[in-house]
Amino acid sequence: MKVWKCLHSIFLLGVLAVSLCMTNGALAAANPSAGVSAARETFVVKAVKDVGPAVVGITNKAYMLDNFYQKVLVQKGVGSGVIFDANGYIATNYHVVQGAQEIAVALNDGRTVKGKVVGVDPVTDLAVVKIEAGNLPVAEFGNSDEIMTGEPAIAIGNPLGLEFRGSVTVGVISALNRTIEVGDRRFKLIQTDAAINPGNSGGALVNADGKVIGINSAKISAEGVEGMGFAIPANSARPILDVLVKDGKITRAYLGISILDRSSAARYGYIWQIAEGIYVTRVVKDGPADQVGIQQGDILVKVNETEINSVADLRSVLDNVPVGSKVNITVLREGQKQTVSPTVTAMPN
Repeated sequence: MKVWKCLHSIFLLGVLAVSLCMTNGALAAANPSAGVSAARETFVVKAVKDVGPAVVGITNKAYMLDNFYQKVLVQKGVGSGVIFDANGYIATNYHVVQGAQEIAVALNDGRTVKGKVVGVDPVTDLAVVKIEAGNLPVAEFGNSDEIMTGEPAIAIGNPLGLEFRGSVTVGVISALNRTIEVGDRRFKLIQTDAAINPGNSGGALVNADGKVIGINSAKISAEGVEGMGFAIPANSARPILDVLVKDGKITRAYLGISILDRSSAARYGYIWQIAEGIYVTRVVKDGPADQVGIQQGDILVKVNETEINSVADLRSVLDNVPVGSKVNITVLREGQKQTVSPTVTAMPN
């Protein structure tokens, strides 16, 4: 059975002992820029030089009660992030910072600074963390609409924790616009076979030009399954990140109804006998749907010319509708179709 796993690290590793070779009492250090052939200075090396310094480690800490009922600050997990603004704004996944009461950000140059969550969007699993620090490297976002199946993909992050910070794995873009459903939401993601492991969440998926084309987010974990990692496309992520910086949250359209589709009806033990559309089980009084006469028992079959056969279908349409605008809804009632045009409001918290 396939299992979707979020990728932040939930355990700690012991400190690795590293033997340092000494020559004549001095540490022998290699000069990475001296005598490097063109064959070794590959696109991967160049891309990592461009983006690697902007990839950070994010440690999520929260208070828990110990055996003596005293509050102690413990580490919940470790993930990754990408600095996308010189003012200290870092893109990461919502599940990396979820429930955090304190955030520590480990920078590529060795500094560890305190971070603050300035905005989250659980729907898309994105979040923004802010740090106060100078001389910050910034990763450049590329155009994820232009990427091609089969082109190189480079994942940079902190698999299994900060002991392996800045790890680089290389693969290809396995597929574009992979659609997965989590709950009542549908996501279009980039699929890659570049190795992604717990702790890579929030890290960068980079193309051969050294541009961030995705934020690593999820993988399929099942027996016998290898090389199926997923990233949120940069073109989908960047507008959300910018709004989170500005407003701290994403405001989405709201109709004021509760609904059932075929799959949710089966979960609750209902017999589904509807050929098309989704079933309205409840209408919020004075909400947008109520104001145009939508009733319990109605069947919604189309919204803005898009056929609606699942909760995810409706969410996908509404997520792209600005608050305060009208939507055209085709309603089936007692075998007759009619069209109503409610004005959507902001979804309540």
